[in-house]
Amino acid sequence: MPATTLDLRDVPPPERHPKIHDAFEDLEGGESLEIINDHEPKPLFYEFQAEVDAFDADNYEVACQGEGKFVAKLPKK
Repeated sequence: MPATTLDLRDVPPPERHPKIHDAFEDLEGGESLEIINDHEPKPLFYEFQAEVDAFDADNYEVACQGEGKFVAKLPKK
């Protein structure tokens, strides 16, 4: 499953969700958006689950890879 990666750690918080939504929209079905964040993106997961029909919540993954580095995979149906 191909992935596009966005490192959001240096992006101001108000700009993060719009960037994520735009990048996710550009994906083809079966692709994933990988984001690198400075905190666990649980609110983003709930937002996508509620608002984005193409989001494959069952295959969402997130891992802490050290202090201030969370990597999440948002797959598209």
